[in-house]
Amino acid sequence: MERVRWGIIGCGEVTEVKSGPGFQKASGSELVAVMRRNAGLAEDYARRHQVSTWYSEAEKLIADPNVDAIYVATPPGSHKEYTELAAKAGKPVYVEKPMARTYEECQDMIEVCEGAGVPLFVAYYRRAQPRFLKVKELLEGGAVGRVCAVATTHWKKPVQLSDTEPLPWRYQKELAGGGLFFDVGSHTLDLLDFLLGPIAQVQGHASNQAGPGDVEDTVSAAYRFESGVHGTGLWCFSADRNEDRNVIIGDRGRLIFSTFDNVPIRLETADGVQEWSIEQPQHVQQPMIQRIVDELLGKTGAQAPSTGRTAARTARVMDEIVKSYYGGGE
Repeated sequence: MERVRWGIIGCGEVTEVKSGPGFQKASGSELVAVMRRNAGLAEDYARRHQVSTWYSEAEKLIADPNVDAIYVATPPGSHKEYTELAAKAGKPVYVEKPMARTYEECQDMIEVCEGAGVPLFVAYYRRAQPRFLKVKELLEGGAVGRVCAVATTHWKKPVQLSDTEPLPWRYQKELAGGGLFFDVGSHTLDLLDFLLGPIAQVQGHASNQAGPGDVEDTVSAAYRFESGVHGTGLWCFSADRNEDRNVIIGDRGRLIFSTFDNVPIRLETADGVQEWSIEQPQHVQQPMIQRIVDELLGKTGAQAPSTGRTAARTARVMDEIVKSYYGGGE
């Protein structure tokens, strides 16, 4: 195989800029088919993005002999279903984050893909972006000395939603697995797994303080990594202001960076302050897509950094953090 020909299941908003064009622009990659249940929207997407084939049924896209690999970009509630269909067809799968609604669903997806002998990748694409590779380089180079702890603060003003329209899927547990913590908090937790290793122990609290719906909007957590590093996190999506800040504390300095905001990476040590401004790529998923394509094409040493197994670790942590809320404990 000289090129990986991709098909997208769920060509919605996330695929317009973040991911879709990346499949066309990555070396050795091509987007050949898209699917959306609304046939008119699927046809419109295909026309605007110069994609040759469109479908309104996922099964037909998966069965298309011109499609080598599947990108599942639907809400998490259908990730397991489409991943299993693609795997049984013998096609590699790249699934949006969060990987699924629960850790148990993630395990089912891993089992099916491994049984079918196909790779499973997950769109925790920050693992491949230059700014976070720089953070990892600094940590591994001893910039802060021995890492002791990490603290995350992620606050956002509440989103104003219509009183007459249905709640967006991100606020519906049956579709999203939880609330905005699942949608955006998962990025930070997975990034910390990438930078500091797996989390071994975790405790958390969640509640709904301002709505909408009944999913969590405020979450606090404490965890300990397998390495011994301690961590805390506070996510509030009904706050008075926006703030997105991670602080990794070592015995010789601290590293400060944002998960989402395009602000400089900041290193503070006894020698002073250093900053690195690294712009996000236009299509934020393209670096990860390139890593996946390189692995699928069998390039020497190529290995994508976000797999079903790494993403399932993040799902387990999130489940533990919110279990008292959804289990009726609060």
